[in-house]
Amino acid sequence: MTSLDSKTQIVVVGNGMVGHHFVEQLHQSDANVEITVLCGESRLAYDRVYLSSFFSGASADDLALTTPAQYAEWGVNVVTNALVTDIDRDNNKVTTSEGQVFSYDKLVLATGSYPFVPPIPGNDQEHCLVYRTIDDLLAIEASAAVSKVGVVVGGGLLGLEAANALKQAGLDTHVVEFAPQLMAVQLDQAGGNVLKDKIEALGVTVHTQKATQTIEAGDTCRYKMVFADGTALETDMILFSAGIRPSDQLGRKSALTLGERGGIVIDNHCVTSDPNIYAVGECALWDNKIFGLVAPGYTMARTAVSHITGGDAEFAGADMSTKLKLMGVEVGSIGDAHERTDGALSYTYLNQPEGVYKKLVVDSEQKYVLGAVLVGDTSDYDTLLQYALNNIELPEHPESLILPSSDAAPALGADALPDTASICSCLNVTKGDIVSAIESGCCSVGDVKGETKASTGCGGCAALLKNVVDSELEKRGVEVSKAICEHFNYTRQELFHIVKVNGIRTFDELLEQHGEGLGCEICKPAVGSILASVYNDYILKSSHLPLQDTNDIYLGNMQKDGTYSVVPRVPGGEITPEKLILLGEVAKEYNLYTKITGGQRIDLFGARVEQLPDIWEKLVAGGFETGHAYAKALRTVKSCVGSTWCRYGVQDSVGTAIDLENRYKGLRAPHKIKFAVSGCTRECAEAQSKDIGVIATEQGWNLYVCGNGGMKPRHADLFATDLDTETLIKYIDRVLMFYVKTADRLQRTSVWMDNLEGGLAYLQDVVINDALGINSELEAQMDAVVDAYQCEWKTTIENPESRKRFRQFVNSNASDTNIQFVSERGQVRPATEAEKVAGKDQFIPVSMV
Repeated sequence: MTSLDSKTQIVVVGNGMVGHHFVEQLHQSDANVEITVLCGESRLAYDRVYLSSFFSGASADDLALTTPAQYAEWGVNVVTNALVTDIDRDNNKVTTSEGQVFSYDKLVLATGSYPFVPPIPGNDQEHCLVYRTIDDLLAIEASAAVSKVGVVVGGGLLGLEAANALKQAGLDTHVVEFAPQLMAVQLDQAGGNVLKDKIEALGVTVHTQKATQTIEAGDTCRYKMVFADGTALETDMILFSAGIRPSDQLGRKSALTLGERGGIVIDNHCVTSDPNIYAVGECALWDNKIFGLVAPGYTMARTAVSHITGGDAEFAGADMSTKLKLMGVEVGSIGDAHERTDGALSYTYLNQPEGVYKKLVVDSEQKYVLGAVLVGDTSDYDTLLQYALNNIELPEHPESLILPSSDAAPALGADALPDTASICSCLNVTKGDIVSAIESGCCSVGDVKGETKASTGCGGCAALLKNVVDSELEKRGVEVSKAICEHFNYTRQELFHIVKVNGIRTFDELLEQHGEGLGCEICKPAVGSILASVYNDYILKSSHLPLQDTNDIYLGNMQKDGTYSVVPRVPGGEITPEKLILLGEVAKEYNLYTKITGGQRIDLFGARVEQLPDIWEKLVAGGFETGHAYAKALRTVKSCVGSTWCRYGVQDSVGTAIDLENRYKGLRAPHKIKFAVSGCTRECAEAQSKDIGVIATEQGWNLYVCGNGGMKPRHADLFATDLDTETLIKYIDRVLMFYVKTADRLQRTSVWMDNLEGGLAYLQDVVINDALGINSELEAQMDAVVDAYQCEWKTTIENPESRKRFRQFVNSNASDTNIQFVSERGQVRPATEAEKVAGKDQFIPVSMV
């Protein structure tokens, strides 16, 4: 890109995903600009794609795309709660509702869209809400807490996401849709019907062809929705998700050209009718089209940056194909899903018992793919999308592309894709970009991701990216190694097998017999984890100690200030008053910051290394055990209050959670593992966001597997229903030990299952039907791990040699007194280096041991 000759004032109105991407791209262009971001919300950009994960444990911080510190590092001036109300085009100024005035040379409108609320009498009542922002989610959460029944108006993509949010909040959930089917924009009638059946099987009632006339006071619930056909539906809250409208108010007020149905008109450079004003994202109208997906918005942002910095990139529309998972149901839509092209023909496949529907739309000569619909199974999506986007000629039997287990179905390899093929639509990375990265020296998927940013958006292209990288490396004569590192020419799964079968108990023994060199930061912790998973030895034995990372070495998570966290186990979240008092006394004695976590434990932060043994000595004496917060192991088993206290509870969720946590505590795995147990389908423990989720039914327990929260949340899949407790534990034993045996290093259960050939069905076949004949072995291995459990902190404090490692000085028990503390919300914690530099007058003196 060409830098501007003189400094230019850029003002960006809006800090959603697209607005943030514009700022990020402009910063990376090294243009000579000053950027001011005016954000209408109280928080900076966050990931709206994963909004529903808020109800499965994700926090606002988990969803955040940036921070004030990052913008400050980039030199970006950002103002939150800055709602722009006026644009003075004659003087190039904008004014906020607070009267702040900002001048610009170039103005970028990234104001997004707002949810459409149908003009229904009664739609403005207290518990009639919308689903768009984090603030909306907080309002929904508050309403759900005092509601039993919830209705979503709108059966499109956002409507089903909203329904999932209500379901996770524990409400009896309904979806009301005006059209004859769900997702009418993306799916045909048959696909919509299959989706409806699958959604209803998950406990959400769907009402199609319903036009709401009024919202009145209810007889048994808070409200009554009266439909045009004379029927009615009672509910305690209503969530409108009936589509979006472009937030074009500023464009309208400042006389920019707008479309007939709204949207700020832009040209191919994303320039509006004012040459100094750009519009990007859902507020922009290009070729009379509004693009409601994030990938086209990102392309607009890059186009605007190119034009501002003297480039020649143009926006030429965008493919609106999409692949997603709604409430665990896979859905895909490509191109002309409705066969609207003249002469279009289609092939369809319907497997009603399995809930799978596929349709392939081709041209009249059956030469090219025009579109596709996939419900219940999107494994063919990537292949069909590449056929459609790149005009790749169809095989002799096009139906082979969607039929199951067809030998005639050709594999569309990476070599068949042209260089123009889009691999990562979020970040606009083509196969040609990947090839260029490899030619410039990248020699792994990680290298290519770092160079091109491919697969760092939604992550949906990860498998395709790996295929392209592996193919290109192999063509260049580079062996695509699956070895864990240069010291072991084996995968993690192969190393696990070697350790288990040969009875190898130390890293040195494994290295001598099956490796070379001295080992590294990749293989050492991986082997350490394998040895712990197989034998559950004390990890700080002299033979195991060199394999551990910092957290494991000191049996606590190191914080950014160099201190450590103390996290005792609280099985199932149940704790006695005596233990609560003890935690308070310890925190007070050592000036520790206390925090109740989302996993229903109390974390104590700010402990210095030399304090850890003394702290844990008091805690162990009081009945606490290590909570393994520092380990790739079982963390917590979250629970609701269960049938003992809750009037909705149908099983003892607390007792089951305690039993499960006590059984699996100490189990080491490729990654951390979290459980939850809910006492009824209201799901207060958020079990469907965990690696292992258990939900009570009248007949027993429903088991969910391989979900997770965090940066890339994934709902767990329903694995088995109405299990008795003995069978539940057997299935969990088998799933976890199969995961421990076969997963890659640092691989979460969700990614592991997605990478299993056959996915959930294969895992069910292995665990339930014993397809591999290994269930008795898996159970025996788990029993051995359970029997070998020890509290690592108890072992440590009872061993004088182990305690010596926690000294600050090798030859003395004295402590370093050159540590300063600051106050955070009334609690004392050690100062960070930045705070120390800022000035000593901020610090609160404390007595040092």
